[in-house]
Amino acid sequence: MGAPAFIPTLQAYGGLRARGVGADKASDTLGRLGSLEVRLARTAAEVRRAQRLRFDVFYGEMSAIPDAAARLSRRDVDAYDAVCDHLLVVDHGASIGNKPAVVGTYRLLRQNVAERHGGFYSQGEFEVDALLTRHPGARFLELGRSCVLEPYRNKRTVELLWHGIWTYVLRNRMDVMIGCASLEGTDPAALALQLAFLHHHAAAPEPWRTRALPGRYVDMNRLPKDAVDPKMALKTLPPLIKGYLRLGASFADGAVVDRQFGTTDVFVVLPVAAISARYIEHFGAGAERHAA
Repeated sequence: MGAPAFIPTLQAYGGLRARGVGADKASDTLGRLGSLEVRLARTAAEVRRAQRLRFDVFYGEMSAIPDAAARLSRRDVDAYDAVCDHLLVVDHGASIGNKPAVVGTYRLLRQNVAERHGGFYSQGEFEVDALLTRHPGARFLELGRSCVLEPYRNKRTVELLWHGIWTYVLRNRMDVMIGCASLEGTDPAALALQLAFLHHHAAAPEPWRTRALPGRYVDMNRLPKDAVDPKMALKTLPPLIKGYLRLGASFADGAVVDRQFGTTDVFVVLPVAAISARYIEHFGAGAERHAA
């Protein structure tokens, strides 16, 4: 995966603060549900806690292979962390020390920030430039590095994460959400049903279509359409991808094998205008359902 055109220093990581929506406590709180709060990370220490959660999920539970730095720090870190906003779900009822536990996270990268720092993360796998060129007036937001602590993998936490993203989208006036989503495993043949389902039933319409990079392209058309059982495919898709589908997302042509993370990645495209009306009604057109 390519990194932004800079090398973050320890000093830079030490100086991280929330960007975009604002670093003050009032503006970076995006919603509440019981003891759970969704908000942006406020300090470098909170970003590190999100990185530790990512390490526990990606390297502890899943098949990612840590490098020496990750093994030593017990954190999932890359150069993009220094320029992204980090969306957190924290549980005020489960404190670690005197701090609420970080139980969920998403990494958010706005287009204007990406363009100043070497581009989007997903440009290392997909032809994102072509998509941006076709929509020069649209504001793109990349979503990535999503994970939730195992005891919190339920409707409440996922709903609060999405409420936070929706609030962030509205406050920053974003037009399109993009990003990589992952199927576990690096053998596309074993993922033929899932990949073929996305190819035949959820391909991005022409204005939003893009492709995996030529050198990394894995064909998703692995079964004829009439051989794909949609119900079985949906049952076996990861919850994150099913959630994107429910919202109205579509997918690029081609997948990419990411051997470091032990996954096969697909590219999600979700214009805000395509979001299902029932989900906008659920969260509120002004994101008032779980407003802080």
